[in-house]
Amino acid sequence: MKILLFGGTAEGHTLARRLADAGHLVTCCVATDYGRDVLEPQPNLTVRMGRMSQDAMAAEMADGYDWVVDATHPYAAQVSVSIRTAAQRAGVPCERLVRPREEAEDVLWADSPVHAAELLADLPGNVLLTTGSKDLATFAQVPGFAERIWVRVLPSLDSLRAALDLGYPAAHIICMQGPFSQEMNAATLRVMDGKVLVTKDTGRPGGFGEKAAAAREAGAKLLVIRRPVQETGLELEELLKKFTGGTL
Repeated sequence: MKILLFGGTAEGHTLARRLADAGHLVTCCVATDYGRDVLEPQPNLTVRMGRMSQDAMAAEMADGYDWVVDATHPYAAQVSVSIRTAAQRAGVPCERLVRPREEAEDVLWADSPVHAAELLADLPGNVLLTTGSKDLATFAQVPGFAERIWVRVLPSLDSLRAALDLGYPAAHIICMQGPFSQEMNAATLRVMDGKVLVTKDTGRPGGFGEKAAAAREAGAKLLVIRRPVQETGLELEELLKKFTGGTL
């Protein structure tokens, strides 16, 4: 079976590798150099790097693929819309890989990154921002951000450059690849005297539980940005069973 998979997430990488192990011919499309570099090559697995327009997606999907899998990040809502629409245009069935949510206590919810930045303006203390490089400009609008906010981003030159160009001090930029344990998150909060940890509702693959537990341990508030849409689809093991269990 020939499968086109979109996604640079941890579970997307796992799915691509396991489908290739099962004998399927998998092409995994990732948006960045970093997404390509962390997915090791193996038989039956091809990795393509670069963002694609909806037209380009549809053209690629029509090239003999049996299935399309959307394993993009749960906050990449517009990309998911483009993938579904392109699959419909190409006449190729599409499945969505979804992340289950994890519960946490004493959560302060925000409806968007902009809303989270507005809430931070009224919350005292230093902030550990773990929402990724795409939202750095939004949080640079928080009064006193250069003194208050520490950012944790992927170890890529693009992420580092984006943070520096926006005025985040070098001493407040943590470039590391996760996943991060509760102990590491808590230690980071203690070292920077963090009073607020900002994250997205990323589920287990995004280390949400470890962040929530670390915030409790360190006595910090947990500010969580809601997912942009309520998605339907299959979780990782369900999707693997579908593709390898003879249900197609």
